[in-house]
Amino acid sequence: MPKNNTSSIEEKIEDWAKRYLDANNLQYLTKTEPMDYEIDDALKNEESKKGGKGGNYPDIKLFIELDSVRIPIMVECKGKKGCLVKLDENSEPANKKKDGTSHLTNISKYAVNGAVHYATAIFKFADSYSRIIAIGINGYNEGNNTIYEVSAWLISKKNFGVPKKIGDYTDLSFLTAANRESLSHKLRDIMLTDAERERKAYEFENTIESNLKTLNQTMHDDLHIAVGDRVELIAAMIMAGLGVKDDNENVLVKELTTSDLKSDKGKKTHDGYIIFNRVSDFLEEKNLPADKRESIKNTLERVLLHSNLEVPRKVKDTNRIESRLKTVYREVEQNIMPTFLSAEHLDFTGKLFNVLNEWVDIPDGERNDVVLTPRYVTEFMAKLAEVNMNSYVWDYAAGSGGFLISAMKLMLKDVEQQYKSSPEKYADKVSDIKKYQLLGCEIRPDIYLLAVLNMILMKDGSATILNVDSLAKFTGTYEQGDKKGQKFPADVFLLNPPYSADGKGFVFVEKALSRMKSGKACVLIQENAGSGNGLPYTKSLLKNNTLLASVHMADIFRGKASVQTAVYLFEVGKTHDINKYVKFVDFSDDGYTRQNRKKSSQEVNLRDTGNAIERYQEVVDLILGRKKLTDCTYINDEIYIEDKITDKGDDWTFKQHKVIDITPTEDDFKKVVADFLAWKVGAMIRGEIN
Repeated sequence: MPKNNTSSIEEKIEDWAKRYLDANNLQYLTKTEPMDYEIDDALKNEESKKGGKGGNYPDIKLFIELDSVRIPIMVECKGKKGCLVKLDENSEPANKKKDGTSHLTNISKYAVNGAVHYATAIFKFADSYSRIIAIGINGYNEGNNTIYEVSAWLISKKNFGVPKKIGDYTDLSFLTAANRESLSHKLRDIMLTDAERERKAYEFENTIESNLKTLNQTMHDDLHIAVGDRVELIAAMIMAGLGVKDDNENVLVKELTTSDLKSDKGKKTHDGYIIFNRVSDFLEEKNLPADKRESIKNTLERVLLHSNLEVPRKVKDTNRIESRLKTVYREVEQNIMPTFLSAEHLDFTGKLFNVLNEWVDIPDGERNDVVLTPRYVTEFMAKLAEVNMNSYVWDYAAGSGGFLISAMKLMLKDVEQQYKSSPEKYADKVSDIKKYQLLGCEIRPDIYLLAVLNMILMKDGSATILNVDSLAKFTGTYEQGDKKGQKFPADVFLLNPPYSADGKGFVFVEKALSRMKSGKACVLIQENAGSGNGLPYTKSLLKNNTLLASVHMADIFRGKASVQTAVYLFEVGKTHDINKYVKFVDFSDDGYTRQNRKKSSQEVNLRDTGNAIERYQEVVDLILGRKKLTDCTYINDEIYIEDKITDKGDDWTFKQHKVIDITPTEDDFKKVVADFLAWKVGAMIRGEIN
């Protein structure tokens, strides 16, 4: 019997793959042939299989067109039994070690792991591609036969770059024109589970936070850049680094690179001027209205043109002479831009704001007005409001746009499910959502800048982010584009207002709901606003709106603000019936364990120790009637009440409806007697009584 050939036949396998592609008119590129400048740069910037940057040469590279979009494909070949793929405990290619560093051995040895490594580089560094296919091909001799193994994986932005298997094959026929439609359907169906999505989002937020903290430390310790300058500075640098392309991938505004900054001393040539001009071009090509562009530029002028950050100086522990702006931008380009470009559906700039301001001690009243709402809370509230692809969502104190991002995430997920089989309808609806169905007002120019940046990241909902006083200046209409002057048909209101405003912020709620005919409103607000401190607005609201639920929240702002909050859910446009029951939940145990360690990461300060994701979903299901109390795992009758409220607007909190049984028990009696006897004996010993 012939022996198995254990030597590698990699060249034979690679040749087999090329012949198959040739036979099916699929054009490909070899290892060293350039693909396009963006992909080529991405492969150069990524860590190689041997460590260090560069040296990433996929065996085969090609493009295919799906749904009128070019998708790059990275192919890696191996030629030995057992070298197709190495998976981790999550059934994903094991390309990372436990400490987060690259598992170079696996990437080098296994075909799929190598292909995913290349595809991930494109995901990280090439913004033009939202989907990349990685194909591992392995082959080996078995007796007189050659066994061919093909495994295809999708890396996509909608899945946060988590590799998801497309399928296992014996050849490359799934790429051919005849099977292209089938492949397209399969890719659209590949989605992370909710648990996978949350796990990846949490990991990604930790990476973002870690990178931002490192940068913040550098700006504080080495560069001595004032905290008040840092948010605007980083926001400006990100916009300069993004560049702008048209729909045909033609460059309209070139991405800023560190080498573009020369640290000149000239008035019109210094680094601040270069960054400022690049931002100006960026804003113009993004078709922002002139007043919005000028507002943003006015915010940035101080830090870029009048802060002395452009003055060249010797860099600590180096021989470089450069401006502080260039030093910061080098860090931004290397460590911030890749995470920003991959952070779709996350409140990146909210994280930026909180990280860069977390060392600053400010009074509680002001602190409560500027701390931005955590993502898990914004998503919770968007679900309570039943946001879907047809919703029109607005926020009267938008901050960095966290609520709008969470709403958009749910809307796009709904679109994906509804239009799986129609790419054209999908694209049209996504465009409508981003252009017309989200609106946010933010009065603070620095925070408004972050909201615009966030929505640009979302490609591109920035059109309806307004730098306006929503109480005094906003009229409830679109303020630009082809719908300018038309009423925004809001049917969802999401809000975490400034608690220093009238009625603890309920003045914003009254104003917004007065402009809505129907729908849902979900408000995160200081809890005592519902027990009298929100008057007269809370009483007035009940005339035209129904309170559906009141959720006593955990200490969600621990370490950032000293305030107890509640979520109040309303049905808009329907007078509250005092004979109807309201759902009350004590959600002080939400499954998260919180610390307050200064400068510590989210991973330390916020840990899921009690199935937090499942708990939040259970509250949503219970309030919306999708689940009965008897079917709940985490919610019971100790922390859930259904009760009536009055029309006075001052009895909305859980504690006001929790009935406490004060009937004394036998144990109570025994304890009182024991305490009395202990006191009496002690008093007699001390001679205080006879």
